[in-house]
Amino acid sequence: MKRLIDHELRAWQMASDRKALLVRGARQVGKTHSIRQLGEAYDELVELNLEMRPEYAQLFRQDLDPHRIVRDLRLMTGKQLMPGKSLLFIDEIQQEPLAMNALRYFYEIMPEMHVIAAGSLLEFAIEEIGIPVGRITSLHMYPMSFLEFLVAHKHGALAEHLLDAEPPFAVSSPVHEKYLRLVGEYLAVGGMPEAVQSWVIHEDLARCGRIHAAITTAYRQDFAKYAKKYQVKYVDLVFNEASILLGRKFKYSALSGQWKTRELAPALDLLCKASVIHKVTRSSGNGIPLKAESDPKHFKILFLDVGLAQSVLGLKVADWILDPAAAVINAGSITEAFVGQEMLAYSHPWDEHELHYWHREARASNAEVDYLLEVEDAVVPIEVKSGTTGSLRSLRLFLEEKRGKTPFGIRFSGQTGSVHSDLRSFAIYAVANLFRERIARDWL
Repeated sequence: MKRLIDHELRAWQMASDRKALLVRGARQVGKTHSIRQLGEAYDELVELNLEMRPEYAQLFRQDLDPHRIVRDLRLMTGKQLMPGKSLLFIDEIQQEPLAMNALRYFYEIMPEMHVIAAGSLLEFAIEEIGIPVGRITSLHMYPMSFLEFLVAHKHGALAEHLLDAEPPFAVSSPVHEKYLRLVGEYLAVGGMPEAVQSWVIHEDLARCGRIHAAITTAYRQDFAKYAKKYQVKYVDLVFNEASILLGRKFKYSALSGQWKTRELAPALDLLCKASVIHKVTRSSGNGIPLKAESDPKHFKILFLDVGLAQSVLGLKVADWILDPAAAVINAGSITEAFVGQEMLAYSHPWDEHELHYWHREARASNAEVDYLLEVEDAVVPIEVKSGTTGSLRSLRLFLEEKRGKTPFGIRFSGQTGSVHSDLRSFAIYAVANLFRERIARDWL
């Protein structure tokens, strides 16, 4: 399946100042598949899985000389490992921290060798040993976006139109209904590549449900790998109940049981580090960068994938297929999470993107805007209204308070696109259209 990151991988391959590359992201978002696809552009792909074949990990324990490592790999694998013509792919690199250190020396001593590394729990190894500044570069990968889902489902023309049409993407009623039906499928299936592929082939939600269950089981099995023994129960608790709190300010007291924040906060941090959960942090929204005015004590959360989130909650997802328009109206927290997931998917993959929201606490004028977006040198507020109508009081308050600092506000809803004064309305399926300038067309 085609992925947006494929364009970035090809750009890395062709770059004259190429460095060793780390592809980062949660388990089973498609990192290995995309790297293997890139390998088809080389004369030879040499893949080392340090978890499956621990003897390869030992190669990095003698010294970190890339010439010696390549020589020994040739002897062990029978591969030629030709600089400039072979791609060396080190998978599950977190199994051997010294292998992470070796990447810098490929850049310094043997830059002509193309080296990519990935791993399912890479962030924990990075925290332990760090990344040599200026010696290694990173690409961040997320579950499949709705745009990628359309291409996988052989709806390339609809995907192209999302990128080519001028904002705010107004389409005729029949086309709107088709997009709405397809985004309903996505909201039922989610963006995990295995589930998407199964849906494209079989269109069987029960099969997708079994895939989601297997993925969540794998995530739970990972808890023991990165959490201390006494922490596992807390990580499991946060994992199981995080989806319930989608779209709301996160409070540890909202989780079941009589647990203390000091017990649950490290568990949430571990899940964020594993990229299973993403924080949406409150920001004052007075200017860019948004992070400069963010308050880490106040945040909402996103689960990795809307399909997985609904699976963990045990929700029935058939309504997304049977009546997507009604389901969008009745599932506000899921549609808000979907927009956040899309924003991450279309963010620049060379940087780790953070999401922000705005909240004002006042006795007579409490208000909250779902997301804030940096557009050139301005801050744009985004509201997600699951139905076709709804009050935009909070968005209006933000625009009034930041008058002169923000050019317009954005609403995502069940309606097709429109413009009215300082409000741009997008259909729920058209998040990609908002990011059209960032997405390379040649990946299609």
